[in-house]
Amino acid sequence: MYWLLGDVADVEKMTRNYNHETIEFEDTGGVLFRLKSGAIGTLNYTVNTFAQNMEGSFTVFGEKGTVKVGGQYLNELDYCNVEGVEMPVLPAGNPANGYGFYRGSMSNHDKVYENLVHALTKPHHDLANGEDGLKTVEIIERIYNQKN
Repeated sequence: MYWLLGDVADVEKMTRNYNHETIEFEDTGGVLFRLKSGAIGTLNYTVNTFAQNMEGSFTVFGEKGTVKVGGQYLNELDYCNVEGVEMPVLPAGNPANGYGFYRGSMSNHDKVYENLVHALTKPHHDLANGEDGLKTVEIIERIYNQKN
């Protein structure tokens, strides 16, 4: 979110641990962001889905259009209605990893590692760089420093 939409001015959170009593970490939560640009955003999450992974999505509502990336593994362009832009046709993503009793997580971790190496070795990398990573950690720390 930081890389796409910019820096965060304020955060508020609400979290709970409903089904994992043995850990000191939430399994469900919501975060409200006010960005320095004045825009607002929300993040809602849970690991408590019944029987299988459910869809994840990232939607941006802007002045000149809306884009939604979704799918079970955030691997599909579900919607793109942007002024002056045709919705691109993208190839199918890689299949999910299979673990026998459980099928989940995308098998694109190699792309994450490649991006990390590029970000560390090329300061002006087009995607995220080391400073972006540190800023993301700072935002996460600000969320966790909020009282529930």
